[in-house]
Amino acid sequence: VQLQASGGGLVQAGASLRLSCAASGPFAISAMGWFRQGPGKDREFVAAFRWTRGDTTYTNSVRGRFAISRDKAKNTVYLQMNSLKHEDTAIYYCAAITRPTNPITSTLWSPGGYDYWGQGTLVTVSS
Repeated sequence: VQLQASGGGLVQAGASLRLSCAASGPFAISAMGWFRQGPGKDREFVAAFRWTRGDTTYTNSVRGRFAISRDKAKNTVYLQMNSLKHEDTAIYYCAAITRPTNPITSTLWSPGGYDYWGQGTLVTVSS
């Protein structure tokens, strides 16, 4: 199982970026999510898409600015990030859950709930 994240870069505050994460391998996805780790900070949950229900969940600091979506046929999840702020600067990681098939919401919020991780893509927002 491999997760390939892309789309990071250097932008000015107020700009937009779209991250992509493509999953490959012989598995069935239950959910995919994005986490981030800023300088000197712990890894934190950003957003997740639950495959089985087709629903999403976000951390409060990005709700209304970020949108997670998926292409189910391509096993790909996207994170559209609008109105970026300096505090959004971080390495963004995508991750996938394969079991259980219908994870509860609290599982989506925790790094420990995910089975596979991508390599991370750096997002830098200049103020």
